[in-house]
Amino acid sequence: MKYWGKVIGAAAGLMTGRPWIAIIGLILGHQFDRGFADRFTKFGPDISGGRLEKLSGQFIKALFQTMGHLAKADGRVTEDEIRAVRSLMNRLGLGPVEVRQAIAWFDEGKEATFPLRSTLQQVRKDSARKAENRALFIRLLMEVALSKPTLHQHERSLLWTICTELEIGRVEFAQLEAMLRAQRGFRRSSAGDADARRVTAAYAALGVEKSSTNSEVKKAYRRLMNKNHPDKLSGGNPDPAAIAEAERRTREVRSAYEMLKARRSIR
Repeated sequence: MKYWGKVIGAAAGLMTGRPWIAIIGLILGHQFDRGFADRFTKFGPDISGGRLEKLSGQFIKALFQTMGHLAKADGRVTEDEIRAVRSLMNRLGLGPVEVRQAIAWFDEGKEATFPLRSTLQQVRKDSARKAENRALFIRLLMEVALSKPTLHQHERSLLWTICTELEIGRVEFAQLEAMLRAQRGFRRSSAGDADARRVTAAYAALGVEKSSTNSEVKKAYRRLMNKNHPDKLSGGNPDPAAIAEAERRTREVRSAYEMLKARRSIR
């Protein structure tokens, strides 16, 4: 992810139709990336490695409450925001009971009387020795806020208030927003479409829906591996074609699971 500055800078330059401006954009983007690299480790890599499922209950409660407060800041919660919040619930591996609790916390945050500052102060206190947790808190909030086409000025102001309480500087805030917007642009590009198709194919290979829980995805993987593993065919004296098909299917299932495991932070 250390190349987003170069991608954005070069793309912005090319849009002017002048190659030399694209080169300047690339150089400036490189400088951006160099400054971002030192800070990025607390914004990203752990987010796809199972770390989300290790977060404390208090952290998750404050996160969904603050998300509700931020989503309601412009007057209404959009369908895009709801989908983004639901996606996060899946990434966190929440079960049905936990999902209902998260929704209740989200609704609490939507109330005008929600004590935002005291909630954030507690988050800061709890993560006094873990600055990466505060950065992760901001990142997850921004993923939801940027899920819709336009970020309202009041929402931006509220995000900056949250950053201030959690001791996240303006430069880090701007860099994180740029990175998330670049990622969002990638997902909407032809390359992003191809990536989305691969993810859809992975769900199909495991026979599960995108709305399935992490537990359901894991169970489907284990069931299919047990069913299709070539060793399971040995007792029936199968022909070479059957063995080759079992090996192909095993590779397909394993590859699909590895992709979804990373995307959904399955432990």
